[in-house]
Amino acid sequence: MLKYLLEKEFKQFFRNSFLPRLVVVLPLVAMLVFPLAANFDINNINLSVIDHDRSPYSTQLIQKIQSSGYFRITDVSSNYKEGIRSIELNEADIIIEIPNNFEKELINESKAHIMISANAVNGTKGGFGSMYLLRILADYNDEIRRDLLQSPAQLNIPSFQIIPQFWHNPGLEYLVFIVPALMVMLLAIVTGFLPALNIVGEKQSGTIEQINVTPVGKFTFILSKLIPYWIIGYVVLTVCILVARFVYGLVPIGSIGLIYGFVSIFVLAFSGFGLVISNYAKTVQQAMLMMFFFVMTFIFMSGLYTPILNMPPWAQILSTYSPLKYIIMTLRMVYLKGSSFYELLIPLYALIGFAIFFNVWAVLSYQKKS
Repeated sequence: MLKYLLEKEFKQFFRNSFLPRLVVVLPLVAMLVFPLAANFDINNINLSVIDHDRSPYSTQLIQKIQSSGYFRITDVSSNYKEGIRSIELNEADIIIEIPNNFEKELINESKAHIMISANAVNGTKGGFGSMYLLRILADYNDEIRRDLLQSPAQLNIPSFQIIPQFWHNPGLEYLVFIVPALMVMLLAIVTGFLPALNIVGEKQSGTIEQINVTPVGKFTFILSKLIPYWIIGYVVLTVCILVARFVYGLVPIGSIGLIYGFVSIFVLAFSGFGLVISNYAKTVQQAMLMMFFFVMTFIFMSGLYTPILNMPPWAQILSTYSPLKYIIMTLRMVYLKGSSFYELLIPLYALIGFAIFFNVWAVLSYQKKS
């Protein structure tokens, strides 16, 4: 009986010319566009420079800021009023004002004042830009102190140097961090929405009534709905892995088989959740709205964009009920750290628990009238 039900599901799937294309084109286009668009690295910050001193030291400071790679000088003003005007015209994000006698005060009094004004309308850009400027100024300050304030004898004083090493993402590239998580988001969308629309679609077309009068059991019926989306999940994952490899050069350090194994459990769990939604929805519109609400909640609670430890305590508690949290954790650990099976036992148990819970719920909530 299961064989014939599966044959029916695949025939329905391929009879719809849009769905097979969606399964391939959606992850392909999303993996090509989303990692570049959803990039939280702040570069090319527009800077307005007001240099009242025009000395070698102020020129050296401006050159150091420009060579950092974070800023591009889009405006050079003669006074602060003109600098504010450049922000109002959206030509600058931050103003740096170097006062008169900057070099003189730095040499004679060992201190000088510089004003930084950030456009707080874009809080992220203004905040990060100000932080970058402060780090550049601190580094410049150390250079000046070494050149002017220390004698050759003092340079030989024993000291230590801090050299940070980033093991799992040496370049601190946001792309490396976001790509594995985007794979999960695409898997959730495809293998969650399609099952959610399956049973409710048969309700509206009337074919579900024909199934209800057959001797097909609830378990067999739900299993016939899960297996096709299990296979679809493999297709989506394979497309994502190939794009990550050949477009972004991102190769998992750990076992690729481990990724497929954990994704199998996740797809089983999330497809089951989609079937639960489909059992309760009366129309396709209801199923889409309900699924959209839960998927968006799961995504924002999963650590896809915001680290879970940075969330408020109540949000961290809610995140434990998001299956996406555990599969994102798994993919990042395998891709970036090369974690082994025994290091992934916690997400494994969580995903198995979600799979059992959602699929048992799907079987029990399916109201078969024989």
